[in-house]
Amino acid sequence: MRQLTITRPDDWHIHLRDDNYLPDTVRDAARYFSRAIVMPNLQPPVDTAARAAAYRARILSARPEHSQFIPLMTLYITPQTTPATVAEAATTDYISAFKLYPAGATTNSEAGVSAIDSLYPVFEAMQENAVPLCIHGEVTNPAVDIFDREQRFIDETLAPICDAFPGLKVIFEHITTSQAVQFVQSRTHNVGATITAHHLLYNRNHMLAGGMRPIYYCLPVLKRNTHQTSLIEAATSGDNRFFLGTDSAPHPRPAKENPCGCAAGCYTAHAAIELYAEIFDNAGALDKLEGFASFYGPDFYGLPRNSDTITLVEKEWQVTPTLSFGPDQLVPIRGDETIKWQVEGTHESG
Repeated sequence: MRQLTITRPDDWHIHLRDDNYLPDTVRDAARYFSRAIVMPNLQPPVDTAARAAAYRARILSARPEHSQFIPLMTLYITPQTTPATVAEAATTDYISAFKLYPAGATTNSEAGVSAIDSLYPVFEAMQENAVPLCIHGEVTNPAVDIFDREQRFIDETLAPICDAFPGLKVIFEHITTSQAVQFVQSRTHNVGATITAHHLLYNRNHMLAGGMRPIYYCLPVLKRNTHQTSLIEAATSGDNRFFLGTDSAPHPRPAKENPCGCAAGCYTAHAAIELYAEIFDNAGALDKLEGFASFYGPDFYGLPRNSDTITLVEKEWQVTPTLSFGPDQLVPIRGDETIKWQVEGTHESG
């Protein structure tokens, strides 16, 4: 039986939701991730330091007993965000980044920004205060084909931001296209990207061929298999600008399977590192998993790497068809199917 011991990983993009959903989402995230960048797209959005502190306290209260899981908070950029908001956030020890949602791009993005060029004073303050910018990179113009929205965002918005603020650390979140891979590769090491397990595992045929499968519907939407191949090559390349971010996004089963517009998001927190291990193993790159999962994210954010480890073993296990989600249920990725790797144990440093 093969096994692999790696430095304990982190998740650099996750949705934990709130209130009575937190015990379930935090439980799954805290199984072996030490830290996680927590997305701020609640209702109302987490757009001030005070709201981030309160949300963080709720997450910490939901941690399983003896868990040392650390939520790294982000602030939602709205039209009301100012350079003063950035300066205040930079004085805290719990806000790690700001998150830019183009208005209407994804779940709970209505409070986002339409005129992104109006935010340049905010980006300048972020550059001056060394606060990273996480970006959901899609245009929202309904005239643009949904499969082309990431590429258009690169050309129209992302490239100009990176050119105008070369000292700003930018994380191009959950990239989905070969053009996004090429963009990151063409920039300085101030531009990084997270890659999800579901965009590495699946392409749009899995979602559409033979009938629509809501379980695979997410935003940015799954693309062609050629783009999937580019993502796998980037993730397994050893390039430290690409690192793990699950974008695990839970929804109650009725919302996910709604025939009149299913909710966007794939839930992978229940088995994230196991799924990544399967992907890297299939690519013949298990030796590259530790860098992608455990090193490159903290290095990019300027945080210390974890000092303890986890061990994965090549041993099949079956995912339950549904998981608890507060008063509801959710259907996880690979529900009622098998995964080839599992976490056997964790090991403390010293």
